[in-house]
Amino acid sequence: MIRSIIQFFSFILVIMTLACSGESHDFEAENLIYEGIVNDSTENKINTDKMILKIGDTTLTATLADNSSAKALVKELTNGSITIEMRDYGNMEKVGSLGKNYPTNDESITTEPGDIILYQGNALVIYYAPNSWSFTRLGKIDNITKQELIQVLGKGDVNVTLSLPQE
Repeated sequence: MIRSIIQFFSFILVIMTLACSGESHDFEAENLIYEGIVNDSTENKINTDKMILKIGDTTLTATLADNSSAKALVKELTNGSITIEMRDYGNMEKVGSLGKNYPTNDESITTEPGDIILYQGNALVIYYAPNSWSFTRLGKIDNITKQELIQVLGKGDVNVTLSLPQE
C-alpha cells in the first residue's frame, strides 16, 4: 500500500516537472526571439547583425552595432518592419522619429557617411556627412559611398523602411 502511494506521488511529481519544463521552454523561445535568433511565427532564423533599409526603390543592408540599443531595435523589428518619415537636417543627415524610446549607449563619435545613429533614444539618424557629438551607434550601411548615399536619400523628406533579413 505504501509503495503504491509513493509511486502515485512520484508519478504526480514527474507530471508537474514536465509541465514546468514546458513553461521553461517557452521562456527560452522568448529569449531567442528577443535576441533575434528566431521569428516566433515562422520559426525561421533571422540575421541579428544585419538590417535592411528600403529607401524608395533602393534596398540597402547595414551591419548593426553590438549594443543594447541595436538589440532593442532588432527585437522591435521581429514584430515587423518600421517605416520612418525622415527629414534633412543640417545638410549632413536625415532624421526621423522611431515613435518610442530605446536604450542609449552614448559615446563620443565623429560620424561618417552611412552611419546609423540613435539620437536622444527616440530618433533614427542616417549620416551622409561628418558630425561629432555624443551619440549611440546603431550600425553602418554596407558598401556605399557618400555620393551614392546622397543620391539614394535625395533632397527633402524621405521614407525609410527598416526590416530584418530572412535567411
